[in-house]
Amino acid sequence: MKGKGARLLVLSLLSALVSVSAAQNYPSKPIRLIVPFVAGGGTDLVARTIGQKLAETLAQPIVVDNRAGAGGVIGADLVAKALPDGYTLLLGSPGPLTINPVLSPKMPYDTLRDFAPVSLATVSPFILVVHPAVSATSVPQLIGLARAKPGALNYGSAGNGSVAHLAAEQFKAIAGIEIVHVPYKGSIPALNDLLAGQTQVQFENLPIVLTHIRSGKLRALAVGTQQRSALLPEYPTMIEAGVPGYEASTAFGVLAPARTAPEIVAKLNREITRILASPDVKERLSNMGLEPAGGAPARYAEQLRAELAQHARIVKTAGIKIE
Repeated sequence: MKGKGARLLVLSLLSALVSVSAAQNYPSKPIRLIVPFVAGGGTDLVARTIGQKLAETLAQPIVVDNRAGAGGVIGADLVAKALPDGYTLLLGSPGPLTINPVLSPKMPYDTLRDFAPVSLATVSPFILVVHPAVSATSVPQLIGLARAKPGALNYGSAGNGSVAHLAAEQFKAIAGIEIVHVPYKGSIPALNDLLAGQTQVQFENLPIVLTHIRSGKLRALAVGTQQRSALLPEYPTMIEAGVPGYEASTAFGVLAPARTAPEIVAKLNREITRILASPDVKERLSNMGLEPAGGAPARYAEQLRAELAQHARIVKTAGIKIE
């Protein structure tokens, strides 16, 4: 047994040395950054912004690879099953990481088990907006309207099980009101009907509605994050507006397959955090309505755990099911 134990110890030390050597030489070839959605969307824009700068600092090409399908599950699963060598990364978002897992019992991966969080990239608040024809100019007034006429107000979303859907259902549950869900095939069709007055209320990602708020085509009432948005600091948070415990945002982050060497994760984290803090990237993200985040891998891991728990509560309370 002593001989066997010694051999295992030697093998363990050799494995550790190989891991350290690989990390020291990393990267030595192009890195593929998987975006689990089509090109041109928010996830894709964040990936390309980070990827361009990361290629410069690591002196290796960063190939943004769009693998859309199944609400982001196809692309995320590809990364979950990739070699944990740091050459296949994921630009993650709530859909495939913290919503689909609580809606579907047959996911091909486990978010907390099969990924190694590298860095939180950006956090974009959801914001409650109404059509100007709605008389409410504050969240309490909107709640009052909804209570006076249950079911008279409609809200649009990007579809059943979308972040926007869960954001509105969370509001309904906390405020104790009834507004009717109108699901669309994407945020833009929902937004178009809101602008036309076909629906009255929408919870939407800030980048999508920012220009319409500034132009006066939509009236913003409050943001879903726990702190006010740096882009629209004049608007209160939902908690400040009288909706206790409310939280709704879209967090984008970079992940690697589980069992990726800690040294590689740490190196990527340092570079991404530095990139997110650079003035030109901060300005570019701000112009897109996104707030740079960064921080240690543990911060992103905690974000994922919190989102999974929160989304599970909302789905259970609202009885949301995806056919």
